[in-house]
Amino acid sequence: MEAVVAILGLLFVLFVAAGVFAAVKAVQATKRGVDRTVAQARRTVEETGLRARTLAQPGVVGELAQLRLSLRTSMRATQDVLRTGSPDDASLSEAVGLFERLSAHGHELDDELRRLEREPDRSTIGARLPDLRERTEQITRSAEALRWAARDRARKFAEDDLAALSDQIDVEAGALRHWTRDTTGTPMGEPSMGGAAGAGDTFGAVAGGGARQGAVSEASEGRSWGPSPEEPQAITARDPRAERSYPWQKTRRPEETT
Repeated sequence: MEAVVAILGLLFVLFVAAGVFAAVKAVQATKRGVDRTVAQARRTVEETGLRARTLAQPGVVGELAQLRLSLRTSMRATQDVLRTGSPDDASLSEAVGLFERLSAHGHELDDELRRLEREPDRSTIGARLPDLRERTEQITRSAEALRWAARDRARKFAEDDLAALSDQIDVEAGALRHWTRDTTGTPMGEPSMGGAAGAGDTFGAVAGGGARQGAVSEASEGRSWGPSPEEPQAITARDPRAERSYPWQKTRRPEETT
């Protein structure tokens, strides 16, 4: 009885632990989802503000907003491509590591551009704009190189897989239609014309050879049914008894036969 109680208590503890673990996992997943949603909403609001400043505030502020917008758009697109392709392609791991290093420079530049947006000295910002523009173009150009290389690699793999799949489908389709044609191109179950002619010729040759062989054997045994072609043919009288009579013929008189 004590063993049963101990087992039931152990099962109860296990059920409680499993419930707590599942609840913790659910809370963590919900928290990650909320954080992801909040970050996406914050990013959307910030990028909308950047687009608005690009259009509404021409000059130094608008150009800073344009640099931030192009930097964030290029980096996010490259991140999405690498994140999508890395689970299926282990060769992208090095590209992901390079992008993380590039992201550190991108975040540093984005923070600097954000601080300059609140800088009241426009002349100082104008003097630093060429350097900021060059750095932004360098980072975005590197991000685009990684992004397009990953896309080209994925497209190449897809084309190779599609070509191999097409070849396999062609082979399988031919195997499924194995009853339609044999290796010579003739429908299965139907003899070819050449085969039929060959069989007829063979049969005729065999039959002719057999007939000739029989005639030779009979001649050699002295049981030929006719004279030999080399011997002169004698003219023999017609035997009336050997003549065939028909029902409509009249019977000959005895004197006609003498």
